[in-house]
Amino acid sequence: MQTYIIFGASGGVGSALCEKLLQDPSKTTNVVAVSRSADKLARFTHPSVKPVPCDYSLESIESLIAGISETYGSITGVASCIGSLLLKPLHLTALAEFEATMQVNVGTSFAIMRSAVKAMQGTGGSIVLCSSAVSEIGMANHEAIAAAKGAINSLARSAAATYASKKIRVNVVAPGLTKTPLTARITGSEAAVKASLAMHPLGRLGEPEDIARAISFFLDPANDWITGQILAVDGGLSTLKVKTD
Repeated sequence: MQTYIIFGASGGVGSALCEKLLQDPSKTTNVVAVSRSADKLARFTHPSVKPVPCDYSLESIESLIAGISETYGSITGVASCIGSLLLKPLHLTALAEFEATMQVNVGTSFAIMRSAVKAMQGTGGSIVLCSSAVSEIGMANHEAIAAAKGAINSLARSAAATYASKKIRVNVVAPGLTKTPLTARITGSEAAVKASLAMHPLGRLGEPEDIARAISFFLDPANDWITGQILAVDGGLSTLKVKTD
């Protein structure tokens, strides 16, 4: 039996990931779908999905993960699909906005990993975080979110080294612009989409399923010789510059 805890499960990527983890009929899989919004969790009706509302405080996360570990005996993997989006130049970004961006992204990642590694000490397991392609390249007006996502990358790599001897793997998926409710303000603008498409060498924006497949790959115990990696799932945004005709 495999047991996964998905934080941010009610978002575009999180909900796609929950569905992806349940697609293999040969595996007995339990998915704990975690979200701040109890109303949004109502969408999960599959009998193998346990919806759990959580305020994402350190105490709530620790209690939740410890309780799931006790209930199911062990945790196969934990993924965080929690994130935010702040597009502002540095001089227009208020300190409160910067601090909120760091808390939503880095603070919750820290809390989730801290609790997960405690639960996985005796059994091993996989932890997957989500950062962003903007953590790897300089992109205008992304200072706060790039700092937060870059911190997630560093946090994950250090934890991967610390807990490798415990057979706890830590990896990161770094998406490009993906069509989710979080990015609707961008993907709903024809001009913004046109500009974004020009920056993604493969010529399209990401779908939630693109990111979910990558996260599920890292979570899968069959891929237990992979740790400390940051996988860009971004249509080439962070690494390629295509020629123009």
